[in-house]
Amino acid sequence: MSLPKIRPYPLPSAADLPAGRVDWRPDPARAALLVHDVQRYFLAPYEGAPIPQMVANIARLTETARQNGIPVFYTAQPGRQPAADRGLLTEFWGDGIGAVIDADPRAADIVDELAPQPGDTVLAKWRYSAFQRSTFREQLGSRDQLLITGVYAHIGCQATAVEAFMRDVRPFLVGDAVADFDWPRHYQACEYVAQRCGVVTTTAEVLSTLPVPAGAPR
Repeated sequence: MSLPKIRPYPLPSAADLPAGRVDWRPDPARAALLVHDVQRYFLAPYEGAPIPQMVANIARLTETARQNGIPVFYTAQPGRQPAADRGLLTEFWGDGIGAVIDADPRAADIVDELAPQPGDTVLAKWRYSAFQRSTFREQLGSRDQLLITGVYAHIGCQATAVEAFMRDVRPFLVGDAVADFDWPRHYQACEYVAQRCGVVTTTAEVLSTLPVPAGAPR
């Protein structure tokens, strides 16, 4: 089954985000950045906003993370997934990227604007959470904070945040660096994370906690 078209909606501002329960702040020595499922297949349904701004915000975060020695991780679903590997996802979503890969050989690619750079890590994505069937937690090592960006907020981003919490990794959902099927689901993910497992923040707030080398743009 194909993904439905996604009508434009605005990204939240800091004033739109739900209040939280904890006052954690990102620490460059403890944080890692996750760019979740920003593949051509998953962004194709959007008919405009909020994708251009989301992509621009993620680009700012990845660049600044690299400048500060913060590891950058990506998740990406394989283009072709054997039925045994895809499991129950097929019953909910059909063949996913595999249904369109013949017509669009680049469907599984991460969008060009956010292409991984040398030193970044790309994790094969098999389930909603980036931690499932992967070595993600082991690769985080002693880092116990995770900045989460990408799509879709109420599915994989939220599931990853919940599992990070259960693995004693503090999740930070960057509310204007994620996108969803619509505004209600976007807000739903932000509210759940803020109330149950992490901090919801903005790109500007994250960048304000990270030193930027002289001459580098914010």
